[in-house]
Amino acid sequence: MIVEMRKGSTAEEVDAVVQRAKSLKLGVQLNVGTDKTVVAVLGSNTGQLSTDIFAVLPGVESVTRIMKPYKLASREFKPKDTLVSIGGIEVGGKRIVVMAGPCAVESKEQLMESAQIVKGAGAGVLRGGAFKPRTSPFSFQGLKKEGLEFLAMAREEFKMPVVTEVMDSREVGLVSSYADILQVGSRNMQNFSLLTTISRTKGPVVLKRGFSCTITEWLTAADYLMAKGNTQVILCERGIRTFEDTARFSLDICAIPVLKKASHLPVIVDPSHAAGHYSLVPAIAKAAVAAGADGLLIEVHPNPKEALVDGLQSLTPSDFTRLMGELRVIAKSVGRYI
Repeated sequence: MIVEMRKGSTAEEVDAVVQRAKSLKLGVQLNVGTDKTVVAVLGSNTGQLSTDIFAVLPGVESVTRIMKPYKLASREFKPKDTLVSIGGIEVGGKRIVVMAGPCAVESKEQLMESAQIVKGAGAGVLRGGAFKPRTSPFSFQGLKKEGLEFLAMAREEFKMPVVTEVMDSREVGLVSSYADILQVGSRNMQNFSLLTTISRTKGPVVLKRGFSCTITEWLTAADYLMAKGNTQVILCERGIRTFEDTARFSLDICAIPVLKKASHLPVIVDPSHAAGHYSLVPAIAKAAVAAGADGLLIEVHPNPKEALVDGLQSLTPSDFTRLMGELRVIAKSVGRYI
């Protein structure tokens, strides 16, 4: 249930709602806005309770029963858009934030060169994988802690926040001590142990959509990240698996407006993994911006021919610089900027 308090309701009135929920063994999540407070009442048995239990309490304006499985990520819980702040950069506002860099951190030299390229072209965040989830156990798995150290060096030298993937709940503390944004990959979207551990960090996190998951399942996974009080969640559409095999995955461009209607969380798009080929990335990236995406996650490599991971879908420095110029034109046409 969503309990919306009246404008100007007192702290005592809000606490009365919280205590009533706790007396019924229900969970509670508060959204304290500038005008009013909204209380999410969480629990498997809320469907069996009358809304009058909360509606009769002083200061309560309305009580809405949410039938969808996701609660905290919903517009009912928070009508206004969430802005995720990363080192002074806001994701979800007027600026379309581009996160770019190599799929995998291969060496200090490769990462530093990548950082210089993407920052020079206008990217706001440096991406790079230190831990790499690979289909084959014999493929390059990343530099791990050494890769994290290189990312921290690049952040300091180029004054860019960094985003990198965390794969294991036991590594959340390590990765979060180096990275500004934690990324949950598509394979781990429903790794609920990992999501719960990340939720406790309260830091920014990018949640990629599982390649066989519905939007409802995706937003329910976001609730796991928010259940312990983390509000800094960014959704990332990266393509889903369909019957079509001409691209690596099918980018669900419709997911962008659907999410904007259903959720308050910012939405970014990863055109690189959806395309699987560098020649398709620019068109998909431009379509995402036109459709309302709040950001892009793009793979860029100084020399894709020598990349250890996903070289075929990585943009060259010149291609990325050209794309950024084209994206600025589209962003301006929809009232935004890069």
